[in-house]
Amino acid sequence: MISLTRKKAGIHSRRSLTGNILVFSFIGILALFSALPFIFAVITSLKPIDELLQFPPKFSVARPTLANFGDLFQLASNMWVPLFRYVFNTAMVAVLGTIFHVVFAAMAAYPLAKHRFPGKNIIFSIIVMALMFVPQVTFIPQFVLMSKLNLVNSYAALILPWIGASLGLFLMKQFIEQIPDAILEAARIDGASEFTTFFRIVWPNTTPAILTVVIFQFINLWNYSPRELIYSESLKVFRMALEQIVAGDPVARMGAGAAASVILMIPPILVFVFLQRKVVETMTFAGIK
Repeated sequence: MISLTRKKAGIHSRRSLTGNILVFSFIGILALFSALPFIFAVITSLKPIDELLQFPPKFSVARPTLANFGDLFQLASNMWVPLFRYVFNTAMVAVLGTIFHVVFAAMAAYPLAKHRFPGKNIIFSIIVMALMFVPQVTFIPQFVLMSKLNLVNSYAALILPWIGASLGLFLMKQFIEQIPDAILEAARIDGASEFTTFFRIVWPNTTPAILTVVIFQFINLWNYSPRELIYSESLKVFRMALEQIVAGDPVARMGAGAAASVILMIPPILVFVFLQRKVVETMTFAGIK
């Protein structure tokens, strides 16, 4: 009887091992497939000009070279505004825009999630509907508003419109709803104000949602290219500078453009790699599958 039980356990163990191998192999294939665009971009950036002009393009490089990156920095060094200035503008806009958005989204989501007031459901419905609009749809109202406020061609024109992004507010509201009301009531009984309750209890318990919003907001701002809002060269962001470099001669500078694409990918990928563990938890609370 004992030997039969052990035999069954061994069969079950082998089946579990086989199942795990199949599952992880399938996940590995999906991960590789998801990484193909980045892999192809890296391979393309290492191709000499004759391989870049091949059609159909190949998913391999015969003679890898770093000359494209050298050409990119050489072209950037000839610009009358230093390349560091463009990088600084992008980093400042991405960091400040992310910080302000996270703080304001969390503060706005708290009353929507944990308080009752007239018009609450209407406000949240408007926020949900705003998720359907892409930036191109809201560009004209945004430009008119920035123009009326005399903020065109300024850092404020790059940062302010992103502070009220609806996706971050939606995610924060859905996550804050999961915090037990008993904890908040206990804080109020102890004499804590709403600001104290928010910053001492709500804020620390929404870390997964905060980090998720940081990922989305940073990626959006890093790739932001507001050509119509900024015309001063010293205020332009890194992406705009790289687009200008490549546009000078699209064929001859094709390699430099491929290198620029890889450079633009690196910061968002690093941010995502460091913070991605919290994304699944937030999406689960938000009801996004």
